[in-house]
Amino acid sequence: MKNLKINHLACVVSIIALTALGFLWYGPILLGDKWMGLVGLTEQMISDNPPGVGTWITNLIATILPVYFLAWLFTQLNVESGVRGALIGFGIAFCFIFMTEMTSNMFAFRPYELTWVAGGFNLVGLTIVGFILGAWRKYSV
Repeated sequence: MKNLKINHLACVVSIIALTALGFLWYGPILLGDKWMGLVGLTEQMISDNPPGVGTWITNLIATILPVYFLAWLFTQLNVESGVRGALIGFGIAFCFIFMTEMTSNMFAFRPYELTWVAGGFNLVGLTIVGFILGAWRKYSV
């Protein structure tokens, strides 16, 4: 019987894909200006206070951990297809991130659109990661 194991190359590709999506999503190409407006940031504020190394290390860890957790979870659930992986990634993002963020934003009186921008990133990102990890399987012998 074949047992799934974590495909580290698929994890690295997923981490790169998630990082690239973040730069596109929160950059000037997609929703960066919208997000900045919703959270009250300006270009001047960012240039006066650029993110330090701690911010980028935290961002990297926050990208690596969910990818590897999803990879481990897929071995436990025996996920063997990109579609199933994408559906599980989407479900986890929707239930545990998107809805939590929506509730938090509502109680904090933050704009409703903020959930769709920030939470949408997680929905799209974990769906993509789920697809990559589900489709790119590795088995132990």
